[in-house]
Amino acid sequence: MTNHTLFLFRKDLRLNDNAALAAACRSGQPVILLYILDETPPEGQNRGLGGAGRWWLHHSLRALAEEIKTRGGRLILRRGRPLGILDEIIAVAGVNRLYFSRGYTPAARALEDAIHARYHDRIEVKRFAGHLLFEPEQIAQASGLPYKVFTPFWRSCLAQAEPYPANSCPDKMPGCATLNLSLKSEALDGWGLLPEKPDWAAGLRKVWTPGERGARRALDRFLDGAVADYGAGRNRPDRDDTSCLSPHLRFGELAPARVWQQTRARVKAEAAQKSAMAFLRELGWREFSSHLLFHWPTLPEQPFRPEFAAFPWTPDAKALWAWQRGRTGYPLVDAGMRQLWQTGWMHNRARMVTASFLVKHLLIHWREGEAWFWDTLVDADLANNAAGWQWVAGSGADAAPYFRIFNPILQGKKFDPEGLYVRKWAPELAKLPTQYLHEPWLAPAAVLADAGVRLGETYPRPLIEHGAARDRALAAFRRIKGSAE
Repeated sequence: MTNHTLFLFRKDLRLNDNAALAAACRSGQPVILLYILDETPPEGQNRGLGGAGRWWLHHSLRALAEEIKTRGGRLILRRGRPLGILDEIIAVAGVNRLYFSRGYTPAARALEDAIHARYHDRIEVKRFAGHLLFEPEQIAQASGLPYKVFTPFWRSCLAQAEPYPANSCPDKMPGCATLNLSLKSEALDGWGLLPEKPDWAAGLRKVWTPGERGARRALDRFLDGAVADYGAGRNRPDRDDTSCLSPHLRFGELAPARVWQQTRARVKAEAAQKSAMAFLRELGWREFSSHLLFHWPTLPEQPFRPEFAAFPWTPDAKALWAWQRGRTGYPLVDAGMRQLWQTGWMHNRARMVTASFLVKHLLIHWREGEAWFWDTLVDADLANNAAGWQWVAGSGADAAPYFRIFNPILQGKKFDPEGLYVRKWAPELAKLPTQYLHEPWLAPAAVLADAGVRLGETYPRPLIEHGAARDRALAAFRRIKGSAE
């Protein structure tokens, strides 16, 4: 029997800049390309991939399969427990090499350990880097301990050798056509990843193009345009100055080293280089989140700062529903939540404001918000999501201080000064004069009438008054601060 190399796709749904795949193609053996959908929730979690993530995965796998086909290969799709599937294919195909890219979540690491324990004495098992710029063990304090603060972490990253993307994939996949035809592959359409009744994905289809080609086009668009204004524009949800690369990075359609290298190589104008470094710093926050999850695997479930276990959260199903649906009565918050619902994505400034509103205005547990983002974001990533929510809540590493409570009115006036963002995503307010747009309850009755706004009917009144919410939150934070001292 001919020996085969088995390559297992994971969070690296691309052919180029994929070190593990490149090594498999250089093995001198026919290569079997496999993706396994494991819908068993990881231990300690009661959820699988969120709805928006499932939509993206479907289209990303379709694009990947088509790209592989153009190179003479075939993507094998299987659903189930990975070890059982690997057992079958290794036995049937005479696999003597198993290559894959490394993962950093607790579940991904547990699977890698299980694969190594099961097969390392029978076949060659190799894992490769590629989902991050730097490996978690590579970045550490002088003492050897992991970082808890972003700035020194990022300084350590910048002191490393420049990350550079791996070799590209060959134009032709090493052939194993006969074997590939005999290996069972499941139909992607049969996996039920797409919504049907109701089909809520129209907005996602309008905005996104999943897949490696879509990822590279998005990177080119950003580097040819918005990157020059990124430093000033990244906080403006009313402008298109962000890269929108996050879902492509989350599913591994684009290597972060490619983003780094292209940004450094193509942004030459001195005036734009500061903005380019501000953008790369955001890649650094992605690195930092994975660094935290790698070293503190309970981050998605438990507060990083132990004193927050005693925080007096106030469950409120009605208020949570209003927040989820963009019905809080605060225009910037509602615009952000509706953008999320319709497109599967939200501007980062809006993410901070909406998250702060949930945990600090409403005192609803950050895990409720994290779960909603997990289900609705196309870029939902375990490390980024958990670290981001804990940062806003004040319970995370290098977190926003407890007394930093975003004022959604002032945030709207500062970062959406003409109301373009609010008018787009909360169109029932579109005709309000700008001076009242971020606090419509202050508009005179005649102004509201002229704009077609009926508070409490066409647009809700605020769930809670900002000043009262701030006082309540500060009292709660002082309580746990005092108990921790």
